[in-house]
Amino acid sequence: MLTNLARFAMARPRAVLVAALLLMIICGGVGATVKSHMVGGGYLTDELEAVRADDFIEDNFPGGNPNLVIMVSADGGVNSPQARAAARHITDDLGDDADVTGVRSYWDTVTARGDLATALRSKDSQRGLILATLLGTDTEVQNRAAQISADLTGDYDGVQVRVGGMAGTFADINHQVEKDLILAEAIAIPISGLLLVLVFGSLVAAALPIGVGLFAIAATLGILRALTTVMEVSIFALNMTSALGLALAIDYSLFIVSRYREEKEQGRDTHAAVLRSVQTAGRTVVFSGLTVALALAALAVFPQPFFKSFAFAGVAVVLAAVGASVVLLPAALMLLGDRVNALDLRKPLRRMLGRGEPKPVRAEDSGWYRLVTWVMRHPAPVAIASTALLLGLGSPFLSAQFGSPDDRVIGDFASSRQVGDALREDFTADMASSIVVVLPEFQGSASEIEAYAKALSKVGDVPAVLSSAGVYGNEVKQAAGVAEMAGPAGTYLSVGTKLAPSSVAGKEQLAALREVAAPGPVLFGGAAALDEDTMDTVKERLPVALALIAVITLLLLFLFTGSVVLPIKALLLNLLSVCATFGAMIWIFQDGHLSGVLGFTPTGTIDMFMPILMFCLAFGMSMDYEVFLLSRIREEWLASDRSSAANTRSVALGVARTGRIFTAAAGLMAVVLLAVATSQVAAMKLFGIGLALAVIADATIIRGLLAPALMRLMSTANWWAPKPLVALHKRIGFEEAPTEEPTAAPDSEKVGAAR
Repeated sequence: MLTNLARFAMARPRAVLVAALLLMIICGGVGATVKSHMVGGGYLTDELEAVRADDFIEDNFPGGNPNLVIMVSADGGVNSPQARAAARHITDDLGDDADVTGVRSYWDTVTARGDLATALRSKDSQRGLILATLLGTDTEVQNRAAQISADLTGDYDGVQVRVGGMAGTFADINHQVEKDLILAEAIAIPISGLLLVLVFGSLVAAALPIGVGLFAIAATLGILRALTTVMEVSIFALNMTSALGLALAIDYSLFIVSRYREEKEQGRDTHAAVLRSVQTAGRTVVFSGLTVALALAALAVFPQPFFKSFAFAGVAVVLAAVGASVVLLPAALMLLGDRVNALDLRKPLRRMLGRGEPKPVRAEDSGWYRLVTWVMRHPAPVAIASTALLLGLGSPFLSAQFGSPDDRVIGDFASSRQVGDALREDFTADMASSIVVVLPEFQGSASEIEAYAKALSKVGDVPAVLSSAGVYGNEVKQAAGVAEMAGPAGTYLSVGTKLAPSSVAGKEQLAALREVAAPGPVLFGGAAALDEDTMDTVKERLPVALALIAVITLLLLFLFTGSVVLPIKALLLNLLSVCATFGAMIWIFQDGHLSGVLGFTPTGTIDMFMPILMFCLAFGMSMDYEVFLLSRIREEWLASDRSSAANTRSVALGVARTGRIFTAAAGLMAVVLLAVATSQVAAMKLFGIGLALAVIADATIIRGLLAPALMRLMSTANWWAPKPLVALHKRIGFEEAPTEEPTAAPDSEKVGAAR
């Protein structure tokens, strides 16, 4: 199939490239507006208890669980004329908006409900709150919150207005992620181009992976926009899938262009060199892409839109990168021929330094060959030391604490972050993190609810239990008699908290509240309950996802190598690499080391969704290099006498022939990922830095030390499989096309090369 695909592109290269350019323009145009159609969260599903609690309140008590918090601060205090006038103007505007309901403010309640006003006023009486609920889908809520924030946020004659709450937070994140994507690509593309020039020397050769990478970015935008028409797509997918598409496109192009130049050096003409490059490096690219795509597809087992959007978008983006590499590159290389080496910057540099042309270096004389042969002379000590190092790096993961992201994922320049900080530090209770207790079937007396509210208020770090007529709690001076917010069916209570929902103490507080005897069936909602319910759902599906990835990996590598030993070895090495990465991420992002340098706020927890997403990506990318390395080792092994000495030499030659390329590929991918880490959103920093470390560790410790050491220890057993599986591999395994004898380049190409 690859051969036929390559021949198709080579037969009509100009038509293929023009079609690709038109497709790139269409995808870029269609995807230009994708941000406004994406959702900031995507963490929730309808069957969660906390979601059902929130839905009950929205249906029966509009505004009872606000998602918009507006903070008004005044130099003269919340009771100053300026503060009152600003608050009145805001509440009037919100009240006239059909998409806003349940508007409540400190200034409206201070006379009618002094107890509620206490919870809506800061301790120093300098700030007051306005609460409201925005209606609509997640996308509509975020877009409306962004508009409200743009209209209201600012300083006016001694009054400061800031917009926050869940809706405001995700609106700020959406806006920042879009800005960060532009910066990341502005950093990644030129630096990648410079590194490619260092790798290839030729500006033309370096431009090919960049061109394929730009096509992948445009394709990503178009794919994401198409997906938003049929499902919710997380805003985080915008940066992450764009980075993934760019990194893989550059890496895959690097593999194919490098192999093409190698084939040309062996004397093949352009047609034969392109064809052989696709049959060898192209086969590896397809296998690698298939592995990454299937690892991402495993995310579809989770019910959350966040994971599903990455599953579908990630698979589509990987396939686009693979398709561009095995179709566009053959067409471009066919047109360029020997001109792929044109504009070689090394030649004038050597002339300036008075140096001649470098002599070709045999694989056996390279630094990689010497390193690997040394490793294989001491395989056991190297394997033990490398494993111990990776396990040591991964040890902080044993103390991981998971939670859902809040406003602290973004810097304190954001309006929502300023509101969140004030709620945590200056108010009696964090109104944005309140725990909602719903009794959907309650038809009892007010005294029963009153007793329940008082019992809830006695749980530690609960400053108040808010009701329609009063507040219960030790820190509230007033208390009322009827403690329920009641409607035609059921009732609910709002439990204030001093604790972060995702913290260990916050989880313990929620457990204590659940243990309080309720006067009827009860549902818990709010940030802490959403966090707990979501975590339970993720834990339930995680074993299925891990099992799928393991089975897919073992099956694909068996089809690729014909061995049952190498797939198991690859699986274990990838787990070690991911383990080390996760340990480093806990040490940095949960424990807060380097937070000042990297510019984020540690919360004592780590976003529960990121490790799962990163596991799938890191696992897939680790397999990327595993497949690339094994393909060359297997080439040498199949051409040998299959002895123990041949196994050792095959490993050394395989690493020597690929070491420079996969090190360059790892460096290029790390550049793209670290560019993502320049984001002002902590989740993107975690994603970029974590995956960059995974790629670097994999290309150095794993491929340079541990993999050769283990392959030396296992010797010819590396290639073992039971006889029935050997026969099966011969029938359905993936084999390269037979190697053809080099075809001499025609005179015109030789003249071009000489020039």
